[in-house]
Amino acid sequence: MIAKSRFRNVLAGLLVIVLSTPALAGVVEKPAPAFSLPDSTGQTVSLNDFHGQVLLINFWASWCGPCRQEMPLLEELHQRYEPLGFTLLGINVDEDSALADKFLQGMPVSFPILYDRTNSVSKAYDVIAMPTTVIVDREGRVRFVHYGYEAGYENDYQDQVRTLIRE
Repeated sequence: MIAKSRFRNVLAGLLVIVLSTPALAGVVEKPAPAFSLPDSTGQTVSLNDFHGQVLLINFWASWCGPCRQEMPLLEELHQRYEPLGFTLLGINVDEDSALADKFLQGMPVSFPILYDRTNSVSKAYDVIAMPTTVIVDREGRVRFVHYGYEAGYENDYQDQVRTLIRE
């Protein structure tokens, strides 16, 4: 009886730690859900446009503080690895894309920004936190998912992107 009680206490403690952690990262291997979204120029961009490339998809919102902190670091990652077959897509989830445009005026990026105004793509990718970062391999499989952002996570992104570029 005491062992069961201790087990429950340990399990409850672990649950509290997991639920209070600001970001969870996972290694997965499943097909990336297909999508087509408008970009900042009005052109439609599809997941299929990037087959054969390593792809980092970052779901973000204009109201998200950690997104603001992470955005310039994503730009650095994009600049560094784009020549090696890597693409970064920023998918904004605001219903009003003017909010995203205003955000980007103060923090311009060179990678494509797509607008998921209805959150249909966010739902397909099981986005449960802002930001959510999904890394897709050259075969179109989701390999890594990161929920939330804290300083230093960009190092994990970089390591995972480099690993997939080498595959």
